Amino acid sequence: MERPGSNDISSAKAVLLGALASGVNGPTWLALKIIFLLLGVCLTALLSLAYSSSDFIIAGHVLLLVIIGSMLFILLNGFLAQTGLVSVEQQMKEMGMLNNEGNEKDKRN
Repeated sequence: MERPGSNDISSAKAVLLGALASGVNGPTWLALKIIFLLLGVCLTALLSLAYSSSDFIIAGHVLLLVIIGSMLFILLNGFLAQTGLVSVEQQMKEMGMLNNEGNEKDKRN
């Protein structure tokens, strides 16, 4: 029997696995990048609305949120550059979701 490869696993399942298992896999990191991009778009729109209404106190607060969000993204990039990504198969093996039929056959012989 064939083992499930990374092509057999859906992206949603890989992201869920990345949230539950240790390490970060590729699809989870891609989802996080998209979320940070959407957060940046929303905060930029909010910042432009605050400047257009001439409310500089709110604009300062939104600018602080933009700085916090961008620093979080930069720090996550640096952390993942040092630790590296984990494969989905390794996370499945760690959680006991991968069939170890090959290992069982070796033990029987």
